[in-house]
Amino acid sequence: MAPKSTLAQVSLIFACGTALFSDGYANGVLGNVNTIIKRVYGAENVNAHNYTTILNSLVFAGTIVGMLSFGYLSDRLGRKFGMMAATGIVALFSGLSAASSGANHSLHGMLSMLSAMRFLLGIGIGAEYPCGSVAASEQSEEEGVSRNAQHRWFALATNSMIDFGFVVSSFVPLVLFWIFGNNHLRAVWRLSLGLGVVPAVLVFIWRLKMDEPAHYKKNSMARTRTPYWLILKRYWIPFTGISLAWFLYDFIVYPFGLYSSTVIDNITHNNDALSVVLGWNVVLNLFYMPGTLIGAFAVDYLGPKNTMITGLLCQAIIGFIMSGLYARLTNHIGAFAVVYGIFLSFGEFGPGNCLGMLAAKTGPTAVRGQFYGAAAAIGKVGAFVGTWAFPPIIDAFGGSSSPRGNTGPFWIGSGLAVFSAIVVFLMVNPLDHDGMIREDAAFREYLEQNGYDTSQMGILSDTESVASVPSDMKQEVMDEKRQEAV
Repeated sequence: MAPKSTLAQVSLIFACGTALFSDGYANGVLGNVNTIIKRVYGAENVNAHNYTTILNSLVFAGTIVGMLSFGYLSDRLGRKFGMMAATGIVALFSGLSAASSGANHSLHGMLSMLSAMRFLLGIGIGAEYPCGSVAASEQSEEEGVSRNAQHRWFALATNSMIDFGFVVSSFVPLVLFWIFGNNHLRAVWRLSLGLGVVPAVLVFIWRLKMDEPAHYKKNSMARTRTPYWLILKRYWIPFTGISLAWFLYDFIVYPFGLYSSTVIDNITHNNDALSVVLGWNVVLNLFYMPGTLIGAFAVDYLGPKNTMITGLLCQAIIGFIMSGLYARLTNHIGAFAVVYGIFLSFGEFGPGNCLGMLAAKTGPTAVRGQFYGAAAAIGKVGAFVGTWAFPPIIDAFGGSSSPRGNTGPFWIGSGLAVFSAIVVFLMVNPLDHDGMIREDAAFREYLEQNGYDTSQMGILSDTESVASVPSDMKQEVMDEKRQEAV
């Protein structure tokens, strides 16, 4: 079989990871949609149904269900099955979210249907993490990808796509508002949700002709028993470190994303013009992009572990600066927005790019979907806890209208960023290029030493398995197989 060209292989990485754009878009657009819904139906009427709390809870619950269930299915039934199912779910329930309606057009019925559709959409979004991201990590080590660019392409195809989704999700409602105006806000929020169908359908078509990654074909345990106790003994320390770091990062980042509306209100002196609110959301979300793009090109040189620690510490420093200089910065709207944007940008430079990379490339191929899905689910729990914890924190510091109420979360977030950096330094292993190939080989040896029969692993013949590894490692694999035969 002729080796794939670099362009063809990189396109496969993006085919696997680009669907995470839908995650960024679906999560990002919801904040603007909620703002518009309250304008259309009245904030008091919407809040009377406890809609915002229920919706946020259901979205997170659906995402966690998707991460855990599809993490298992990704390992047992294949990466492609999981990816196709995930994009199908996202496309279907994005459309149904836009079409939400209640009996006799009641507000309560419409909000209930929208909440239910977002829960089901969350399952599809959650599924993309252990299916699409895991497949992208495996494709990044196949023939045709430069060894010194493996981490870069993974970051660009996954986290950069999520961040781009955030940017687009803030820009689309603004453009629709320019088109329809204040008199047709129903069209704005429904189209904002419905347009989420487009990227999901395009990615679904893109993935139709994909095959399973060679890593999965060679090292899958789909046809044999999974020795979870042996896996736990070998990987519990790095898994705990990655999961805890992800929990802390999402605890910080997701509330700050929701908190951005409070920041905007304060720096614009509570200007309630919808174009101003939506416009400032675009500005703030744009700051995600420099962080993830620069981080993607730095990670192959610094390594994922060092890049993550660097991003966390820089984010903490900016957070402390914002807390100390808050009164001065808020007198200059542009300056505050820039510093706040840099705070967000460093988060994407480090943990945003590297958490998924570390989760996808640390565990063995046989349980990579479950390893990744469980770590990502713990991260989402952190986001859920953070969204509930930050409002009382702000109130405890004096409320969102006071300087202390606005600076308190930054002190806490910055301190947690430092703690997260310490966790990563102590508990997470560094990643090398082609590290998954070596880890799979070491994992097989570990299983054999503990009496596990590895002969049933994989769904490839010996000839195919040798052909699937990079050319500079084929001789090493062939020598190992000769020794096994002897």
